[in-house]
Amino acid sequence: MKTRYPLHLYLMGAVAARAGDEMSGPALMLAAFAVAGSATDASSLLAGITISAAVGGPVLGALLDRAGRPGHLLAGALALYATGLGLILVGLGRLPFAVTVLTAVCTGMLGPALSGGWTAQLPRVVPGDGLPRANALDAMTFSAASLAGPALAGGVAEGLGAPTAVVVSAVLICLALPAAWTLPVRDARGGRGRVPRPTSVFSDLAAGVRVIVNRPPLARATLTSTVSCAAQGMLMACVALLGERFLGGAGRGAMLLSCAAVSALAANAVLARYPRSVEPDTIIWASALVQAAALALAASGRPAVLIGAALLAGIGEGPQLAALFAVRHREAPEHLRGQIFTTGASLKITGFALGASVGGPLAIWSLPGGLALAASVAGLAALSSFAIRSTIVNAAEDRAASR
Repeated sequence: MKTRYPLHLYLMGAVAARAGDEMSGPALMLAAFAVAGSATDASSLLAGITISAAVGGPVLGALLDRAGRPGHLLAGALALYATGLGLILVGLGRLPFAVTVLTAVCTGMLGPALSGGWTAQLPRVVPGDGLPRANALDAMTFSAASLAGPALAGGVAEGLGAPTAVVVSAVLICLALPAAWTLPVRDARGGRGRVPRPTSVFSDLAAGVRVIVNRPPLARATLTSTVSCAAQGMLMACVALLGERFLGGAGRGAMLLSCAAVSALAANAVLARYPRSVEPDTIIWASALVQAAALALAASGRPAVLIGAALLAGIGEGPQLAALFAVRHREAPEHLRGQIFTTGASLKITGFALGASVGGPLAIWSLPGGLALAASVAGLAALSSFAIRSTIVNAAEDRAASR
């Protein structure tokens, strides 16, 4: 008799992998700065491992959708990501920096495996009525990882050195390998009662893009969440300056991120208890408005208001992520689920990176102005949800997407 894959194993693996991922960015920046002594080199390394996700995500998702044992492929991607972190660490100070950045770019292509690649497997772990609650719990792993990862990176770097922090982040990712390897296998019939006709990876990529574009709820959720991530990236670029100017030190700016992570966890815990209280489509655009209000409050610069704004931002970010997953699970065809999740993750990562790259220079020029612009971008994210016309995808479109 087949043994049921336990949800707690999935969540433990997701937390370990995502905490390692959240830890790896700050750890790599600290390691690069310690070795090269250059903030520019450190930020270039982080940009390299982040921006390449836009390329790797869709391809990785298409391969996951074609795999009979997607857990094995996911475990391989995690192992390669951890290995890439090790190679980056070995290359720092020993190889030309351009080679190290290239290694980071190649490693970053596998980054969506730690986010969308995991979440795409959830319906095979918890099918049916249990999915809404499991989906909210899955979103909580992101908040937990964003809370624990940077704190671990800073603590380990302070106590044992920045290179050790990179090693610990790779070890955390490797701890998720057993949970990934044993994920449920795919139904040989693809859940459709028939053996699917073989197609090329490029055909699957095109089909996935068509589904995202042609299904209004999915298109709205993807666009709104990506623009919201750009606003979040702009906030991230402002955090150090906010800490330096208003909280007594640049390092204290990280406290704002912790506040946001804690409130996101709390908000998703409530959502997990009442998973059907509000439609996920509504939560996505309403959460963008909450984030806009939080960013506008942060522009005031008063310490108590800053902390309140960070807590409010988390209340917007956490439920928006859970609602985004719910829409993707509902709208994505089974045979394209992995690609749609990893493509969405790639777009969000890219939006965040672009927001951070724009927000940095703006914050230096005018910190309140940068935060006001970030609030405007978050407001635009909410409005963008209404810019896509609501239509019903007919059976012909479904058949075209499956070919």
